[in-house]
Amino acid sequence: MVLSRVLSVSVVAGIVSGCANFGFSVANSPLALFEGDVVRGVSYGAEPWEKLDIYTPPGIIEINRPVVVFFYGGRWTTGSRENYGFVGNALAAQGFVTVIPDYRKYPQVRFPAFVEDGAKAVNWVHENIEEFNGLPDTLFLAGHSAGAHIAALLVSDERYLRNEGNALDNIRGFVGLAGPYDFTPEVEDVQEIFGPPSNYPQMQVTTFIDGTEPPMLLMYGDADETVERYNLDRLAGRIEEMGGESEQIIYPGLNHIEIVGAFSWFWRNKAPVIQDMTDFINRKSE
Repeated sequence: MVLSRVLSVSVVAGIVSGCANFGFSVANSPLALFEGDVVRGVSYGAEPWEKLDIYTPPGIIEINRPVVVFFYGGRWTTGSRENYGFVGNALAAQGFVTVIPDYRKYPQVRFPAFVEDGAKAVNWVHENIEEFNGLPDTLFLAGHSAGAHIAALLVSDERYLRNEGNALDNIRGFVGLAGPYDFTPEVEDVQEIFGPPSNYPQMQVTTFIDGTEPPMLLMYGDADETVERYNLDRLAGRIEEMGGESEQIIYPGLNHIEIVGAFSWFWRNKAPVIQDMTDFINRKSE
């Protein structure tokens, strides 16, 4: 019990800091036992940051599977694909070819550069994932926190993916974990990321909802003190208003870090995040 609490505190500190430290090391420790294939550092473009990792489910050689492109969070300022192997591992173990891309961050860039990077990565996946036993016409976008914001914009503001190719037509669904979908920046550096204020509607997902988006699964922990609940409520309300399709799952007692931590071996029993996401993807893949 004491060791479990110490590990949990250490992992929270690690994930919050956005560093590849002890917290991420603990979360990723079972990767050595992963029975699938991992291809790391695949280029989706010519720039050094345009890299992604691909996790292939164990036991499949010729069977094509649904594809999940997962965008990690980090306040649009931190994070690395290498830190989220525990997510790739967990989703691949459910039978999904899983891709985790890197993208540029502030202060190197400001909005919308990181969304444009995401669009480029998704288009690369659509054009190349069949080589890794993925189904190019069965794509799901997912993300946590800032990553959920990026993925949600990709499925709602069609300009990003249309500018890169035709991947948008092959997206079957979106899964968002604690995403800031409809907020107004109040902290100085976030204002710099998305400003000037006249530009704020362009970064709010609700601006672009017209009911034609792929189905969305919106997941949230009611102990989240980082991203407020109204983001989910406003997005879900707008989707319903426009005749679109969404599902919402609220996990009692789960905070902002634990909802993504539920993909890891030590927090998996806190909430059925993996199973709920798996059920959604399987239903929407049919």
